[in-house]
Formats: sequence, structure tokens, C-alpha cells
Amino acid sequence: MPVGIDESVPVIQGLRNEDKTLTEGTVTYDIRFYATAPVSGDLIRLIINTELQNDYYPGYPLTKRGIYYCSRMISAQYGTEFTESHYEKLAKVYSIFICLKPPKQRQNTITRYKMVEENLVGEVQEPVRNYDLLSVVMLGLGGADEDNYSGVLRLLDVLLSSKTSADEKRQILQEDYDIPMTKTLTEEVSQMCDLSKGIWDKAMTEGRAAGRAEGKAEGKAEGRAEGKAEGILTSLKSLMETMSWTIEQAMAAMKVPEDERDKYAELVRASMSQN
Repeated sequence: MPVGIDESVPVIQGLRNEDKTLTEGTVTYDIRFYATAPVSGDLIRLIINTELQNDYYPGYPLTKRGIYYCSRMISAQYGTEFTESHYEKLAKVYSIFICLKPPKQRQNTITRYKMVEENLVGEVQEPVRNYDLLSVVMLGLGGADEDNYSGVLRLLDVLLSSKTSADEKRQILQEDYDIPMTKTLTEEVSQMCDLSKGIWDKAMTEGRAAGRAEGKAEGKAEGRAEGKAEGILTSLKSLMETMSWTIEQAMAAMKVPEDERDKYAELVRASMSQN
């Protein structure tokens, strides 16, 4: 990609999904592309990353991941958008997360996180283009039963729905959004249906796998706990029989924790009464 803006470049141009560095490892984006937009009669280049996110709580805040992605896309511009010290040629970056199953308070919402100017002492005004270089946008999809179900939120919900057929999607796009269903768009809508079904199937598979893993973990934990209790119980009974000790003396010798002694005393008595 040549340095600077080339008006012959298409309005949208795809980029490699992988960003590799020796010190920071590899980031794999869902979608990353250049977009050229008119501003005050001039063309500006934007670098946009879009992520489809099924799990809103993956173990870290999604906003921080979005900021990290933006930071990587800014630093990766050295040698492509600018060289040496020509920082004025930095392109603005966006990281847009489309959250398919957000929590209730996030459904049918669009939230932007960006850099802003704050005067702490005195009043100055820097051109916005010199600092407004990254934005993280979180789109939380919901459904027709929620507020704000319109515009791009409804459009994305329709496109990514696993319950809406391709024919229904094409009809909604054409009648409600005035999007003509050309042959290319018809094929792309069908691909979106395959994508949404794939996302749904992946979520179901991951959910079942997580359930099985959790069940196995609980089973193993219960098995270990039962095995440990059985071993302690056998040892206590053996000490009482061979040493003629009371149950209290046997538990003291085995250093059974104080908060577990009532449980083991009851188990020993129950076992001995059965014999």
C-alpha cells in the first residue's frame, strides 16, 4: 500500500486479517479493511476492524480489547501510511464490536469510546484531526421486543439472525431499507445466512462442550472428595481398633481439621453401628 491517499483506490479495500510483530505476537481480526470517506471535500482514509462477538463476558472487558486492537492498527501504519516522522499521515482507526448476545442493559445500544480534548489550565483548541485517531464502537443487538429496534441495529439483527430465512432477509432489505437485491447482494445475503447459522452452531457446540467439561470437573471433584473421606474414615477405624483409642484420639492423631471432626465422628459411628 503506497504512503498517503490514492483516489484510485476503491472506497472499501480489504486488509490481511493477521497482524504479526516480534514483540507483541499475532492479532487475528475477524474483518479489517480500508474505507475512504469524504470530509470537507477531501478524501480521508480510515482503517476499520469489525468483530462479531458471541460471548459478551469472555473473561476481560471487550472495550479494552477494542482499544488494544486500535492501538495495534495505529502502530502497524508505520511503513504503509507513513514513514520516518510523518505522523500527520496517520489514518484514523475504528474497532467495531457487534455483540450478538449482550446483557439486558446493552441490548439495542450503540456506544462509542474515543479520544477527546480536555483543557485543564487555560483554553486552547487543537484541530480534532490531530488527536481523534481511534474509536471503539460497541453495538449490542437485541430484538423486536426491545426499545431502539430500528436503523442499523435492526438491519444487523436481520442479517445475522439464525431464524430468518434468506428470502425473508432479502425482502426486508429491499422493502424496508430500499436496498436493491442485485445478483451480487443476493449471493451475499445467502452467505450471511450461512455465517449466522455457523455462529449459532458454534455457540451451541461451545455451550454443550462447556457443560460437559463442567460436569466432568464436578464429577472428578466429587469423586476426589468422596475418596478422601473414605480413606480418612478407614484410617480412623483402624486406629481405634488397633490402638484402642477413642474417636477423638484417633482424629487428633490424624490431625483431622477441627471443622470436619463432627462429620467424621458421625461417619465412624454410622459405620460401626452397621457392623
